[in-house]
Amino acid sequence: MAQQPSEKPRLLAGGNPQIPKGDGDGPVQAYLDAMPDWKRDVGRQLDHLIVRTVPDVRKAVRWNSPFYGIEGNGWFLSFHCFTKHVKVTWHTGSSLDPLPPGESKHEHVRYLDLHEGEEFDEALVASWIRQAAELPGEDLF
Repeated sequence: MAQQPSEKPRLLAGGNPQIPKGDGDGPVQAYLDAMPDWKRDVGRQLDHLIVRTVPDVRKAVRWNSPFYGIEGNGWFLSFHCFTKHVKVTWHTGSSLDPLPPGESKHEHVRYLDLHEGEEFDEALVASWIRQAAELPGEDLF
């Protein structure tokens, strides 16, 4: 059943917004608007930092998460709301220097968990964004 424009997106487990898949900035902005509480500020901060660091970034929403990539070069980053944090997924994170702190069962993936009230190092995250955007990304969809 399609969501009506006036309806608020449903929040799934952990407060993650249920947003229909779509390409471009519109679906990503809908996701950011629907993020609950403090997570919305984190999502907007990440989105602004990504756009400022990679002006030609490509955006999409899949699997109720915003994805960021480079046209013809795959997807390098996504994030997702959980109950107590926003998880940033670096799809080629094992190639970043220094490595993002969160390990994954997937060989090339690394994570960064952002919690309420924590400031993150924008310069370091921007460096990871820049590095990740220059690497071949993942062809996820």
